[in-house]
Amino acid sequence: MRRIGLIGGMSWESTATYYRMINEEVRERCGGLASADLVMHSLDFSRVVALQKADRWDEAGELLGQAGARLAAAGAESVLICTNTMHLVAGAVARRSGVPLIDIIDETAAALKADGQRRPLLLATRYTMEHGFYAERMRRHGIEVVVPESADRARVHEVIFDELCRGTVRAGSRRDFEDIVGRSAARGVDSVILGCTEISLLVGVGDFAMPGYDTTAIHARAAVRFMLKDRAIDRAA
Repeated sequence: MRRIGLIGGMSWESTATYYRMINEEVRERCGGLASADLVMHSLDFSRVVALQKADRWDEAGELLGQAGARLAAAGAESVLICTNTMHLVAGAVARRSGVPLIDIIDETAAALKADGQRRPLLLATRYTMEHGFYAERMRRHGIEVVVPESADRARVHEVIFDELCRGTVRAGSRRDFEDIVGRSAARGVDSVILGCTEISLLVGVGDFAMPGYDTTAIHARAAVRFMLKDRAIDRAA
């Protein structure tokens, strides 16, 4: 079994989900008392958020890159950034760590393509929805990402940071997300990307009238494929 390094804490709420999902998948695949060979560097999320708000992405890349290098030094053969937004600095992290990085955007694109989806709605932080790095990476795979209208983007971002990252799950927010997806259906979207690793704490892939893709689950399964050197495992969300 290959060792995987997790760069987590962004937020720790979703990092805990990664830990559970990866270990559940390893147990399912290997049976018995098998569990994942993991090392983790959990960052102080308040420090990361401060860099995001200040648009200091180079510093954020260095911070995460240092974490990746420490994981590699601890024997990790690949690293995961356990958040979508911070894949904005994925290149810097891969270079600094010196080991392969399993990219959440590439893995999500592969899942979409496998199912014939080409125009997904992206629900995520405003950085992920508005910065352009996510859409650009998806475009390389022939996928055209659609984001909600401005007011809906603000609402999604608010729920992520003010509620989900703080461990709060509200039924009203769940209804808001369902309404946002419903309003977006008229724009020709064919699927929904839960493009923030906390969103699956609020809604699931079966909560919408169109196919949903949970990036946390997709990323966790990709980690297990690498870990077990097995590329045949199902990619579906």
